[in-house]
Amino acid sequence: MIEPVANSVNYQLAQKLLDASVLRQQAIATNIANSETPGFRRLDVAPDFATALRSQFAAGGMPSPDDVAALTPHLAEDPTVRSVRPDGNSVEMESELLAMNKNHADYEYLTDLISHDLRQLKVAITGNIT
Repeated sequence: MIEPVANSVNYQLAQKLLDASVLRQQAIATNIANSETPGFRRLDVAPDFATALRSQFAAGGMPSPDDVAALTPHLAEDPTVRSVRPDGNSVEMESELLAMNKNHADYEYLTDLISHDLRQLKVAITGNIT
């Protein structure tokens, strides 16, 4: 019964984006913790995740569940950032705090989306809205 919901493209896509959000939060925490470490390079979710996601949608329509399942977010050094200090550290605390707030909003939206799908399934099974 739950298989159609769990195998839907929207649900799987939301799961992958939640995975990316969790990884981004870990990266932000690591970046903040190492903001004073000489030579530390800022981490973020690797840009190939977003690129692969965009290319699947650019191909037209929704990607297949198999295409979404193949997406795997991972952390990497941020190639677009430059060193902000003479010691080579590339972490800007203000940027990290802004990224943390944006990531929190993204995470909340995605959890609401998944919760809505699961509530609909519960209503379908029990007939109760509460």
